[in-house]
Amino acid sequence: MKTISRKKFITTAALAAAGIPLGVNALSKTPVPPLTSTDLNTNKRTVEKIKVSIFSKHLHWLNYADMAALAAEMGFDGVDLTVRPDGHVLPENVTADLPKAVAAVEKAGLKVYSIVTNIKQADEKYAADILKAASALGIKYYRTAWFNYDKTLTVPANLQLISKQLAGLAAFNEKYHMHGAYQNHSGDLFGASIWDLWLALKDLDPTSIGCQYDIRHATTEGADTWATSIQPLVPFIKTTNIKDFYWDKKDGKWQVKSVPLGEGMVNFKKYFEVLKQQNIGGPLSLHCEYDALGGAQDGAKQITISKHQFTSIVQKDLSTLRGWLKDNAL
Repeated sequence: MKTISRKKFITTAALAAAGIPLGVNALSKTPVPPLTSTDLNTNKRTVEKIKVSIFSKHLHWLNYADMAALAAEMGFDGVDLTVRPDGHVLPENVTADLPKAVAAVEKAGLKVYSIVTNIKQADEKYAADILKAASALGIKYYRTAWFNYDKTLTVPANLQLISKQLAGLAAFNEKYHMHGAYQNHSGDLFGASIWDLWLALKDLDPTSIGCQYDIRHATTEGADTWATSIQPLVPFIKTTNIKDFYWDKKDGKWQVKSVPLGEGMVNFKKYFEVLKQQNIGGPLSLHCEYDALGGAQDGAKQITISKHQFTSIVQKDLSTLRGWLKDNAL
């Protein structure tokens, strides 16, 4: 009997369980070449230096000019701009307003490295307008919307449908020379377990489609396993975001409580070691989702704390993050 390595057996079993043909692209039926040592050596990849942006959801209480000025004052490299319903830039106004927002950010000495959208598929309303406008302004990265599992279908059936959906987005992104990234979000959403996201992405071009890796949500779903599950996704990770949390018991129920960086249970020491080892860089978006921000954590248009209080709180997170990046030469 022909022997098979343990590693190959595990991979084969995982693909079979997902209902994805072995050695065949589930979309095109084209044979997939085996991975080589070069493919597996992620440290040979050319990677962009990490640039830190503030998630503009936290600055919805400011107009473009004031948002950009405050981001610069706090010490950010850029702004991760919301281009979605109730965002800084509304999809229906993207052609006129995105250039205005980007101009304001650049006037403040920063850049818009990435945008956050609600795009799920190429043929939806405003999707082409958003990517066309962003690409024309030199923006290379955007975050997609999240996908829900159809509870009437099996997981393998869902994976096949979502794979096709992501393949459509990949072709769409290639047309506009942009990279679309799906954020792994905890809960019952697609991508929370990481493996399902990799199975849907594995046969697609990582220059066009991938993952915006979120260590907080990865820790929520697998506090001790994320360092392993991140590995197959590495070629697809072009952008990241960062935040912290811990589990809190309230009214007899355990729930996630967002906290400033370093005050929760995310193992940032190990995380930044992994980023260094796996050569992961590119735009990084700081998310501040804890209650102390007076509503800014949820994108409020008016906040209940002063601008000075907001600035001090966010700058503390940014200083902590800058320290970790420096310590790890990232």
